[in-house]
Amino acid sequence: MAPRKAKDCRNMDEVRAEIDRIDQALVDLIGERFTYVDRAWQLKASPAEARVPWRIQQVIDRVRARAAEMGLPPELAEALWRQMIGWFIQYEEEKLRESNEEK
Repeated sequence: MAPRKAKDCRNMDEVRAEIDRIDQALVDLIGERFTYVDRAWQLKASPAEARVPWRIQQVIDRVRARAAEMGLPPELAEALWRQMIGWFIQYEEEKLRESNEEK
């Protein structure tokens, strides 16, 4: 079944079905993003390399701009990405510490 536009949903069941479809796609995309984060820590030498302030700001600026283009509050996009980036940084730092302890 083709996706419905929000304005075309006639009842809450249809709205919920579309939200579930979108949630699945978001998880799939975050999973794909995770594969690159997982590769990134393998290419770094120390936990200090996991947090790169200029790169974090670059990602946030791009996300805010895209959100604004899409009519999404940039503050919402930024909050979501900062949470996700923070989790990924902690993941990288942990993996790098473990990797350095094994050496």
